[in-house]
Amino acid sequence: MVLLGAVSVLAGCAARQGLIVEPGKPETLYDDKPAAVLHGKASYYFGRWIGRKTANGEIYRAADVTAAHKTLPFHTMVRVTNLKNGKSVIVRINNRGPYVKGRIIDLSLVAAQRIEMTKAGVVPVRVEVLRKIEVLPKPNRQLTTREKRTVEKRAAEKAGKEKPDTRSGIGGVFSFLRSAP
Repeated sequence: MVLLGAVSVLAGCAARQGLIVEPGKPETLYDDKPAAVLHGKASYYFGRWIGRKTANGEIYRAADVTAAHKTLPFHTMVRVTNLKNGKSVIVRINNRGPYVKGRIIDLSLVAAQRIEMTKAGVVPVRVEVLRKIEVLPKPNRQLTTREKRTVEKRAAEKAGKEKPDTRSGIGGVFSFLRSAP
């Protein structure tokens, strides 16, 4: 039970540090600097499109956080920011479009709701193409104390608020389990 709580705490920390988690898939980390930035107008689509196949063969569901773009490769992750209110959402490209002049991206209904554009219908946006960071797993290797501190320091810098825990190991997380002297 204690281990489950610690895993939940650690997973929560990872989510704050920019990891994107898709159900059934390993966590993916994206670089802060986008590979490309586009500016234009966004719209959203739902209604008659629900239940139909998208251009990549998936079934369109309004509840999915996806988008259509004319040229970006399928499964590309992009951050779409509504320039009227500053709200942003990260979506996965799974369809082609929009086919209306002047628009650069069509969002799913849920993605449009997250950036509060459903009332307006069409809004100016910034689209940032996210660059995936390849993480090579090293299964039978323990981090040294120095490596742990470096990882913690980088995570704290990225979060911008918290100071890194300089204690080695996981003793700090489980300090409540230690017996009193």
